[in-house]
Amino acid sequence: MKSFFANVWTKRVVSVLSVVYTYFVFRLCYLSIFYNITVHERTSLCLALSGLSLAAIIIMLYTRKQIITRICSFLILPMMLPVVLLYFGEWGMIIPIIVVGIVILLLSGAGEGVKTALATMILLGYIFAALGYFMFTSFFVASTQEEEIGSGVSPSGDYRYRIVNTVDSADGCTSIYVEPNTADIKNAFATFRLKNLERAVYTTRPSVEKIDVSWETQTRQDITKYYNSISDRIEVTLTDEELKDLGYTYDNKLMLTNLSASRKFALNKTASDVDPVPIDQLNQEQLDFFGIAKDAEGRYYVKDPSPELIKKNGSEPGDRLYFNEMKPRALKYFNNRNVDPPTGITYFNVQKSHTVMLNTLTDEQLAKLGVSDKGDVMTVVIHTDSHKPSDEEEEEQQSEEEASEEETPEGAEENSEQEQPEGEENTEAEPEKKDEKPAEKQDDTTVKKVVFRYYVAELEDYYNVDSRKLSIALLNS
Repeated sequence: MKSFFANVWTKRVVSVLSVVYTYFVFRLCYLSIFYNITVHERTSLCLALSGLSLAAIIIMLYTRKQIITRICSFLILPMMLPVVLLYFGEWGMIIPIIVVGIVILLLSGAGEGVKTALATMILLGYIFAALGYFMFTSFFVASTQEEEIGSGVSPSGDYRYRIVNTVDSADGCTSIYVEPNTADIKNAFATFRLKNLERAVYTTRPSVEKIDVSWETQTRQDITKYYNSISDRIEVTLTDEELKDLGYTYDNKLMLTNLSASRKFALNKTASDVDPVPIDQLNQEQLDFFGIAKDAEGRYYVKDPSPELIKKNGSEPGDRLYFNEMKPRALKYFNNRNVDPPTGITYFNVQKSHTVMLNTLTDEQLAKLGVSDKGDVMTVVIHTDSHKPSDEEEEEQQSEEEASEEETPEGAEENSEQEQPEGEENTEAEPEKKDEKPAEKQDDTTVKKVVFRYYVAELEDYYNVDSRKLSIALLNS
């Protein structure tokens, strides 16, 4: 038996278990960056991790001279740095792993010079990272006093919400936050919640103490019908892939934007007309005026590109400079050249539009874009003696009754500026049912309002639970 454990191949096979423990530490590092943690059983978690770490350190010491174990011993402490900073205070989880990292680094089979150099770099990394992190959180993150006065889950279980009162120098505010309820990672000891997915769907000032929340289920068809009854100018922003799936090409989404008054006159428009203007709507004379040409296949290109533009794009002289093949820096150069030098007024820009009118989308296309057949809609009733509708709010309600005011869902581009009730902000900014007002006055002290629809959340991709992007915002959570 002694010869078996002394055999080098036995140690090489056992050293693979070091990779398993290191992967566990890497996984914890990943979770600390992108997830917030809520520990349910601190004692049980500490005992479980202590046992696992004890087994890991025995295995690593037994195989400390194997190359796999050496590499693992160098990785554990650096990977624990985000965990220490972002899960600071969860010592029952942090300390057992840190102890393993320190012991195996000091007792690994690497040379003393290598261990000394690595230990020094890791220690300095911890010191400077901790100093930078705590300075950032102390000086650049606003400290506010918040009190959660309500929370719950939607009927389908897809969303959860919380109502928060924030104390500040302006009489405070009350906000309602909604986030997906399906992106959590749960185990017997803790729950990991994905960061930065909360969206404030309603905010009002001053703060209120009583808000009643109700949920109902509405169908995609009914919501679409309602939106289209409010306005035929509601735009939806889509990705390149979604536009392609719906049959749009790059060229039929090309637009003239930032048009000066003189360029609008050339298109038989007035100075007050709103751009952008689809290039597809231009006739040959107008295309020539803007220096744009169109081939037999319906593709647009620069009619007479300058040598500098050709150079920026990396094209050969004489080649056609198609807009869909133009490099971003070349398109930027092209747009920057369309400026009046004395005044700095931009004549026009050419860019691809990513919006389509909601009323042009069929129910099948909406389903293809990811809008479920039915889902959750949140309505709130705010009880407050201090909430009095302003003149702007009353005008907005009257306009809604006449269905003459244009509105767009959150994330879509609006074609007219919306008025907001004084002292109140609806960050969801979506239209209500046709037989409802967006801020319906129930009596002198209550206001009823729809603040969240699953339809908008899915169409505008509020909650992309598959996206993982490193950003400073992750440090604020």
